[in-house]
Amino acid sequence: MIETPLRTGSAHHARGFWAVAFLFAATMGFASAPAPLYVFYVDEQGWGSFVITAVFATYGAGVAISLFLAGHLSDRFGRRRMAGPAVLLNVLAALIFLSTHELGWLLLARLISGIGVGMLTATATAHLAELHRIGRPGAPTTRVEVVSTAANIGGLGLGPLVSGALAEWAPRPLYTPYAVFAFLMVLGLLAVMAVPETVDTDQPGWRYQPQRVRVPADARGAYFAAGMASFVAFAMFGFFTSLVPSFLADDLDLHSHLVAGVVGFSIFGAAALFQVLAGSWPRRRLYVTGLVALTAGLLLVVGALLSGTFWVLVVGALVTGAGSGMSFKAAVATVISVAPETSRGEALAGLFLMAYLGITVPVVLLGVLVQYLTIDTAMLAFGALLLVLLGVAARGVTGAGRTS
Repeated sequence: MIETPLRTGSAHHARGFWAVAFLFAATMGFASAPAPLYVFYVDEQGWGSFVITAVFATYGAGVAISLFLAGHLSDRFGRRRMAGPAVLLNVLAALIFLSTHELGWLLLARLISGIGVGMLTATATAHLAELHRIGRPGAPTTRVEVVSTAANIGGLGLGPLVSGALAEWAPRPLYTPYAVFAFLMVLGLLAVMAVPETVDTDQPGWRYQPQRVRVPADARGAYFAAGMASFVAFAMFGFFTSLVPSFLADDLDLHSHLVAGVVGFSIFGAAALFQVLAGSWPRRRLYVTGLVALTAGLLLVVGALLSGTFWVLVVGALVTGAGSGMSFKAAVATVISVAPETSRGEALAGLFLMAYLGITVPVVLLGVLVQYLTIDTAMLAFGALLLVLLGVAARGVTGAGRTS
């Protein structure tokens, strides 16, 4: 049966908006939940930092592959029809985590989770924008920009906070967090199955192609700037959810799983908070402020790791999170505004692809460097790389501002 989207405002669409936001946040929370739990696997399995990096990179690779091959398919098959399989893949990953601690299976679970997240991110973001437009016709887009990015980044922040707290106080720390998030994802999926479809799936002559990015020629500079800002912001997210928990335990002798979860939450929580606080700012101001904060935060984080100072690391996480949140919010808003309605999911999938390359490639590079260099030298190289990328992103924003 072909579903045709409704074009008039309705309470059904307005309620569906929050159901999609809940499912989006719960799934992203599960995706980042293993971060404070890696130390358990290290103690139990004897993993080193490179194995942790490999596990994390497998997730990022799954996201990137999925965004390239399937992230845009909701433009053709519908938002709901893509959200269902995406979330079920993450539920399957949770069941694998609950069943075994063997490295091969955990790599598979992270790959499956990444594939599901890649399918969901652009789908849910586009669905939220369309539900908002139909449910509240004529309303400004500020709410959808805040909620969609807060569900994404805020969900990533809640993952380590919740799993760290459960690991600290609940029984069976390598089981309870995954069971809780699996329940939340199933609950959210049941709610979303009743949400209206917003895509006309009757598109004769369509044939499958891998991910493409279609934006107007005069908007490509703005799209490039959005992608580069997202790359740098997510590189810092990746660092905090992969290697920082091990640093806290090994270098600072902080073995509290709650502390690891709170530090992971701090960067994402600051990102979500500053998205709300800066909700009415023009995009150029968001970009500039965000990139300046990212630069300051990166310097603080590198300084904290070199000096072994915990409070500087926390401040650096908060400043970095604020910059990342503002930069990514501006990037999503830019893509939503410049992409044609018929290919919005495709354009958003391209943005998330660039973001998840950022969450994967620099962190993997750092994991490799640590094997051959001292931690101080590796961190200096990592910081220098990100500073160069920040300069590229800033130049892209400046160029887009001159041509817009």
